Amino acid sequence: MRGLRPARPQEAEAVHALVQRAYAPYVPLLGRRPAPMDDDFAARIAQGQAHVLERDGTIVALAVIEARADHLWIDDLAVEPAMHGQGIGQQLLAFAEAEARRLGLNELRLLTNERMVRNRAIYARAGFIETAVVEEGGLRRVYMARRLSASS
Repeated sequence: MRGLRPARPQEAEAVHALVQRAYAPYVPLLGRRPAPMDDDFAARIAQGQAHVLERDGTIVALAVIEARADHLWIDDLAVEPAMHGQGIGQQLLAFAEAEARRLGLNELRLLTNERMVRNRAIYARAGFIETAVVEEGGLRRVYMARRLSASS
């Protein structure tokens, strides 16, 4: 499997469909659609923020990242549900770290919903620490960060 590449404008619909499948299990848990399900992927692609991973010509994962002044913001990571457990999430995080380093940034930040305990555990295993739990728009969001060491 090759690395991630920028998503192409004509792939906005395929990216949207992937995100719908990836986040569908969270709708009953949260009682509402998670924000990434309603993102404007055409705009994300146009801004160079959406990166995809393909397998056999099919998009199987997505990373939406934003360079900020002092960190790289991971806005969305989505993996085709049938491909969970294959290390793709780790590959997405490695890509985000490589992009942060390329841009001279030494921290990754993201948020997840408090009820998404599986995701919180995955990020904790990847070295992220919880920095805040905040009520925003009726959601309890967990903010997480990971400093990048100079040597790795």
